[in-house]
This record gives sequence, C-alpha cells and structure tokens, in this order.
Amino acid sequence: MSRVLTFIAVAIAIIAGIHCYIWMRLVRDPRLPAPWSGIATVALIALAVGLPASLLLGRRFPDLRRVLAWPLFIWLGLMFLLLCILVSIDGARGIASIGRRLIGAGPIDEQRRTFVSRLLAAGASAVAMAAGALGVRAALGAVRVRPVRVRLAKLPRAHDGLRIVQLTDVHVGPTIGRAFIEEIVRQTNALAPDIVAITGDLVDGSVSELGEAVAPIANLRARHGVYFVTGNHEYFSDAPAWMNELARLGIRVLRNERVTIGEDQDAFDLAGVDDRSAAHHGGLPPEAAVARALEGRDPARELVLLAHQPKSLLEAAAYGVGLQLSGHTHGGQVWPFGYLVRLMQPFLSGLHRQGQSQIYVSRGTGYWGPPMRLGEPAEITHLTLESGQA
Repeated sequence: MSRVLTFIAVAIAIIAGIHCYIWMRLVRDPRLPAPWSGIATVALIALAVGLPASLLLGRRFPDLRRVLAWPLFIWLGLMFLLLCILVSIDGARGIASIGRRLIGAGPIDEQRRTFVSRLLAAGASAVAMAAGALGVRAALGAVRVRPVRVRLAKLPRAHDGLRIVQLTDVHVGPTIGRAFIEEIVRQTNALAPDIVAITGDLVDGSVSELGEAVAPIANLRARHGVYFVTGNHEYFSDAPAWMNELARLGIRVLRNERVTIGEDQDAFDLAGVDDRSAAHHGGLPPEAAVARALEGRDPARELVLLAHQPKSLLEAAAYGVGLQLSGHTHGGQVWPFGYLVRLMQPFLSGLHRQGQSQIYVSRGTGYWGPPMRLGEPAEITHLTLESGQA
C-alpha cells in the first residue's frame, strides 16, 4: 500500500508541476488580458485536478470515467507535447541569453519581452494542437499489418514459413471498445496465422466492466492455437479474473510454462512468462519465472518466448531463446516519449539481436492514455519464421 500511495503522491506532484509550468509560459509570461487570463487559469486548474481524479475514481465510477476519458486523455497528450515544445523554447532562449551576455548586449525591455512571450506562447500552442490532431488521426485510423521475417537457426524445416500474428498492448478500456476488437479479430483471421500471440496489456479495467467488449477475441483462429501472457496492466485489473475469462474464451494462457508446437524431430517450443510486475502481486520474480518456464527443455529445440517487457530477454537469453516477442513500449507512442522509454527498456521497437537471441518488440495494437500516435503507428505484427537448417 505504501508503494501505491508513494506513486500516487509523486504522480500528482509531477502533474501539478507541469501544469504550473504551462501556466507560467502560456498565461503569466504573455500577460494575457482579462477575462482570458482568468479563464485559462481556471481551465488549467480543472485539468490538473481532473487527470488524477479520473484515474483514482474511474474504477469506482466507470460511467464517470467514460465521460471524462476522451477530453482528459486528449489533454494528457497535448500537455506532453506542450511541455516538450516549451522546454525546447526555454532551452533556446537560455542559449540566446548567454550569447547576448557574451557580446555585451543590453537587456530586453519589458514591452518587447511580453511581445516575444505572446508570440512564442501562440506558436507553441499552435504546434502542439497541430501535432495532437495528427496524433489523434493516426491513433483512430486503421491499424496496419506489419510484415516481419525472422530467420531462426534451430527451427525445423517443416516449420519454414510458419506465421505468427502478434497482438499486444490493445488496452481495451474507456476509449477502446468492442468494435475495435472485432476489427482486429477480422484482420488477424484474414492473415490465416499458424499461431496468434497476445503479449499482454489487453485490458484496462475489470472483467465485469470490459468482458463484453473483449468477448469477440474468442473468434480468433490459428492452426496451432491462440496464446496469451500477462502485461503489467492486467495486474491493475485483477489478473487472475482475466486469465480465467480468457481461458473460458478458448485462449491458452501461458503462465511460466511452455508448449510443444509440432511433433517429434519437427517440433519447437513456445513458452510464455508472467509480466515482471507479477512479483509485486504474489507471483514469481522475473528470473524465477523464466527458469520455471524453461526448466528441463531440450536445448537442441528452437524456442520462441512470449514476454510482455523487452527487458525479460536479459534473463531469457541465457536459456538459448531463439526469438522473444514483446510489447510494452508502444514504440514511445507519442514522439519524443520514446527517449524516456529507452531509459527503462533495452529495446524500443522492431527486430534486434542480443548474442544468439533475437527479439521483436511491437509498437502495440492499440494505445494507452492519450488517443494519439505520433511517429509510432500501431501495428498488427505478421511474423514469418524462416528455418536456418540446411
């Protein structure tokens, strides 16, 4: 409980600080005339209070969350864009100020300072609005299929050309519903996959709230089955209940275990581990989860691992994983947020190699929070495995 309270307190402090900074740059410094200064101040206070309030009260009052979700989440995206733009402007102004001092230029008079502040505030707002509009358009548009070919050294020739469709980070919730799932299922089935791998963060809410929206996922079809591993957001939404619900819908939940795809000499292993955050909810630590899933396996067999977070490869590579499929990062979702994600995850998106192992990190099929995708489009990943055996 103390961890949760600390996280909430830090999040509220950050949100308050960002809104105060935006107020300083867009309201105080430009000296907006009345009544606009008052209106802008009240609006920023309402938005600063609304963001944490909606997240804290949303699970208790789902109807309220649905009403507030769209305007507040769009503002969350615009807030981030404004923050990035304003910080960049302040950085440039700081450099310019140092330059003026070095050449001995005099101070800028107050009237000119106000004019520049108004000009920069208007420009920053216009750029943020334009970028936000493009991001919303991208997020709400059709999800593209992204073809990827991966060559695996130990994959039997009998499985050359095997097709895996990866879905991840759908985030069914207040702004993503049943119609989205139905369309994703239609697109996935049209690819005639051999395996469907859902690598976590499917939902943002309880089974009672979102069960009807997720139900069409039962219509997914794949020759070797549909598999699921948890993401961190499942643990915010009663992960055991969701695992039971998905099993009821005919989806195989892999909990630190593996299955065999194929028969005898033409088989390979497909394994899945709980998200790393499971350790905070009574589950196994990441190292132990990987060890349990892979203990006793034949090292001569090819191994494909489903793990929500890319950093799981740091433990899995030692077990001879040929390919890990992950999500979690959203590719950053809204540029330039990806630079922050890189501080926490070793891989952001796409196909990478670490030693003898490879990892593919999807940018996600849906989105989280702001209904925006800027520079990092959503994807349905269509992987084709190629055998490296002669």
